[in-house]
Amino acid sequence: MFLAATVVGSGIMAERLAGGNLAVALIANTGATVAVLATLIALLGPLSGAHFNPAVSVVEALQGKLAWSDATAYSFIQIAGCCAGALLAHAMFESPLWQLSEHIRTGSAQWLAEFVATFGLLMVVLGHRRSEDAPWMVAAWIGGAYWFTPSTSFANPAITIARSLTNTFSGIRPSDAPAFILAQFAGALTAFAIARHLFLMTRAQANTGAKS
Repeated sequence: MFLAATVVGSGIMAERLAGGNLAVALIANTGATVAVLATLIALLGPLSGAHFNPAVSVVEALQGKLAWSDATAYSFIQIAGCCAGALLAHAMFESPLWQLSEHIRTGSAQWLAEFVATFGLLMVVLGHRRSEDAPWMVAAWIGGAYWFTPSTSFANPAITIARSLTNTFSGIRPSDAPAFILAQFAGALTAFAIARHLFLMTRAQANTGAKS
């Protein structure tokens, strides 16, 4: 909820204050998202693994680190929480609570961008060595991907659904959301396939070196 409220709320604030300068608005939106994301991961990681993303939960289930029943429950709560966060942002900024976005985000370039953004995110999640590195590494990836992807790095099916419910700076048309979500899961599953070989091999080499 807080993550979605940050994405949507900072977008509303940025749009109101930037005077039509989209670059300034995106800087503000990025900065708020990176700061809150890192804080939430550091705060909630020890409690639940800081799962805010159904794509991450599904990959954790594929790894055997999370039961499928738990992954399903996590995904439901993630979607509900993100949608609640969009409503919370609307309430704080005195906007209509119920909205449907009219922000067009579609096309092969956007779908490729979401594949890349989510692939990179899952590589970070699966490959970081120390738990204390997760907050800054995940937040840094998302912050960077805001700028090098034309989709501005949703990289999260739950956030995508929530952003379809806000006709503001960070929104996406409901009709465009399913393709984003498919691209995100494709990126996540590709990262899973590559990371389980890449990082296992790297760690095996490190262990061999330590023993020698």
